[in-house]
Amino acid sequence: MHSLLLAATVCLTAAQSPAQAPPPANEQTRATLLARPPRSWAVEAAAKELITLHHPDSYLRYRMHLVDQKGDRVREIIESKDGSVARLLYRDGHPLTPEQDAAERSRLNAMLASPSDFARHIRRDDESKKIAHDIVQILPDAMLYSYAPDQPPSGINGNAPEVVLDFKPNPSFNPPTTTSEALTGLMGRLWIDANTKNVVRMDANIFRPVNFGWGILAHLYPGGKISLDQADIGSQHWILTRFTQQVTVRALMVKSMKVESTVQTSDFQILPGPITYQQAIKQLLDTPLPTR
Repeated sequence: MHSLLLAATVCLTAAQSPAQAPPPANEQTRATLLARPPRSWAVEAAAKELITLHHPDSYLRYRMHLVDQKGDRVREIIESKDGSVARLLYRDGHPLTPEQDAAERSRLNAMLASPSDFARHIRRDDESKKIAHDIVQILPDAMLYSYAPDQPPSGINGNAPEVVLDFKPNPSFNPPTTTSEALTGLMGRLWIDANTKNVVRMDANIFRPVNFGWGILAHLYPGGKISLDQADIGSQHWILTRFTQQVTVRALMVKSMKVESTVQTSDFQILPGPITYQQAIKQLLDTPLPTR
């Protein structure tokens, strides 16, 4: 609707004032961006998000800062062709003590000695990635999208043009899995890089309660918030740079709990080629522990 109104306004202005100068280039660009159905942006963004999730034939080394109910931790992560490996470096703002570092080294050496331990670790990662893949894949159909043309840019994408979309649950959509039922209570806003079609930012909130498995498995309370930022770290390699969640959930009809966490990633290095998980672990073990 926004795009039709904007296009009509442009046409009427041109018809009534043929001698006037054309609109500024940025307005022309804006009109062009809003001239297509908003859902088409969601379709392309979902396709790009799947590439970001799997980023085939691309490997990274970076740091992940996680703050949740278990504390404040910083890990060094290396992506191998077999899966990601991580080494804990900081806890609660301080480098690990010699005793803590010895325990971390023992854990990594155990994975070197027992590939089955590493395989179990990777299975958990693969299961999480599969859930994320399935959710992203159905987002274009699970939500209704509309333009939010008066919203300011995200502020994290330089001067690149962005498309801002509001989204809310599609009442005609039937969630195919238990996990995807969460989408029926989610609404929010997306900032999309207009050139690359990648999601730059998402802010969403849980606006109504959601039951998983008729409330037996879990119940998600309204009022929760989810937010994320993504960025191009070089060579069109997009990655999640910030993720925060504040939700209240009751699991297995037991008790309600608040889940609050913030994840930030930084210090990215694009690795020249694939390495094995054993090589990745050895690189982590060879890295000196920070002293401050």
